Amino acid sequence: MRPNGKVIRVMVVDDSIVIRGLISRWLNALDDIEVIVACRNGQDAVDQIAKANVDLVVLDIEMPVMDGLTALPLLLKASPGVRVLMASTLTRRNANISMKALALGATDYVPKPEATKSGHASAEFQEELINRIRAIGGKKIGLRPRPVARAGVSAPAPRGAGSLSGAVGHKADIATVTASRMKPKVLAIGSSTGGPKALFEVFEGLKPVLAKVPVVVTQHMPATFTAILAEHISGVTGGPCVEGVDGMKVEAGSVYVAPGGKHMLLKKRGADVVIRLDDGEPVNFCKPAVDPMLESMVPIYGAGILSCILTGMGHDGCAGAQKVQSQGGTIIAQDEASSVVWGMPGAVAQAGICHKIVPLSQVAKTLVTLINGGMA
Repeated sequence: MRPNGKVIRVMVVDDSIVIRGLISRWLNALDDIEVIVACRNGQDAVDQIAKANVDLVVLDIEMPVMDGLTALPLLLKASPGVRVLMASTLTRRNANISMKALALGATDYVPKPEATKSGHASAEFQEELINRIRAIGGKKIGLRPRPVARAGVSAPAPRGAGSLSGAVGHKADIATVTASRMKPKVLAIGSSTGGPKALFEVFEGLKPVLAKVPVVVTQHMPATFTAILAEHISGVTGGPCVEGVDGMKVEAGSVYVAPGGKHMLLKKRGADVVIRLDDGEPVNFCKPAVDPMLESMVPIYGAGILSCILTGMGHDGCAGAQKVQSQGGTIIAQDEASSVVWGMPGAVAQAGICHKIVPLSQVAKTLVTLINGGMA
């Protein structure tokens, strides 16, 4: 147990006794997480959650009696404030359900490999699950996320774990810079943990200006999920949103999402700007990653780049945002209080390169003002 006595109390909901046991063993072996109860279906979870007093629920989607999507609103009603992490296998159907779950109040999702059904799960899935629980559940009880070290790699200290604690009300501690004098020519958004839900809210508010600039998005997600994310963003905006395809022309009025497993870069081709997909090594342990996308845009758009970094673990996007700002571009970051995890936006905020650090509810309004040529 941690020195301050705080542990993240977890409920695991899965119809497989093998998976319930596997996840419970992983989590109970840690000093900062405890599985309070494991349930075999959604109905069992709804019946027990009020008395279980948990901080976070790991909720499977496909279960008998009551599935995860049906159980989700009932769990949130029975235990207001509980965080729900959807766990779904990498199928198109489950990816679509996971996106719907986020719209219904789930905090985030974690993709579950098919191998878990037989009790053989990858180290990557274990690491991802633990990191998400620590980030999401830890914020609820006031703990900083503590990343799991990859094999042979030391886990980096969380960004923002220094002098700033709590919500970004300490604005005197964070330097900001003036916005570009150039009207934005492109909007670039980076996000990770908690990102899909944040993206839906931001794009709802961006609808009045989407015809004016192209929008490129890198969200840390596997391939099946990025295709569904693009479809859901299109549903929010009523306009075109697609996964980026190599050679695709980038045009105002369209949204392009980096496909899972590839970095999405922008390149000049004559008078046009086109997408180039890069199958190189992960950057910041991510593929797609935000940094390569932003860095590729600097020679093309320079001070005409407007970039927004939303909720997410780690510091992906910071190096790219520094290059954008060094060329006169404008950076907006989501604030800590409204972020599921203030890793990525916290990194750019504390680098002193942001024009504004705003709550999620004000992100779209700020971007719209800037895209319209105003002073946010």
